[in-house]
Amino acid sequence: MKISSVILGLTLGATVFTANAEKFKVCADPLNPPYSDKAQTGFENKIAALFAKSQGQELEYFWFPQRIGFIRNSLNAFADDNAVESKDFKCDIVIGMPAGSDMVLTTQPYYHSTYVLLIAKGRGWDNIQTAEQLAQLPPAQQAKLKIAMFDRGAGTDWLQKHDLLDQGIPYQSMTGDSENNVAMQIEQDLKAKKIDMVMLWGVLAGYVVSQNPNGYTVIPLKSETGLKVDYQMTMGVRKNDKARQEQLDKLITEKSADITAILSHYHIPLLPIEALPSKKD
Repeated sequence: MKISSVILGLTLGATVFTANAEKFKVCADPLNPPYSDKAQTGFENKIAALFAKSQGQELEYFWFPQRIGFIRNSLNAFADDNAVESKDFKCDIVIGMPAGSDMVLTTQPYYHSTYVLLIAKGRGWDNIQTAEQLAQLPPAQQAKLKIAMFDRGAGTDWLQKHDLLDQGIPYQSMTGDSENNVAMQIEQDLKAKKIDMVMLWGVLAGYVVSQNPNGYTVIPLKSETGLKVDYQMTMGVRKNDKARQEQLDKLITEKSADITAILSHYHIPLLPIEALPSKKD
């Protein structure tokens, strides 16, 4: 999710930004539940609305699919050809960025989640209580597994490490589908019994569970030597937009209870937020 041209990079490097006093301008995907959508039903939409209201700012969106080129075409893109001198950008804030991202200036983390093993109930796998049990099944039972796996991601790495790739049913993590994102497609295929289980990022698993709260067993994965499955998420601004970063850090601290309440509503498995290593200037 990250990149920028040399010319634009040089232009940004010479610019000093201040937080827009009138608008809270968010870069967001128009069809990416449970994160965001044009109907503003996603949890990132709710958090953006919370922050904008607390600042007395008008919430404004620039919609762009959150795939390769997202940062270049949204956060780092000028509003139009005449905006170079005014330094008016299409948007100023990305509500969800991985901690440590080198594409943007990130805030403190505001949530911490993990990949999970999500199993549809009533398919013959209700006795599975830990992910490791999959690797311990007799070969005849393993051969019956239908586990969704992706072209990238910690879930697929877990399957590979535990010699279960042969039981995987491949999916693309970025499909370009204008009607379904990954979570929507997985939910549909689980319902249709094309797959029985999936190794899925906790946020996306939360969406699937929300469609049928009693239909799934959710088993959080744990990071292990050589395999990280949990990640902290931050908000992102342009690399030298220190004023806006500080503003967001303050809001994240002040509104932490509200943020947790929003996330919990979306069935997202949450881990304690950990302090990030301090960065040297």
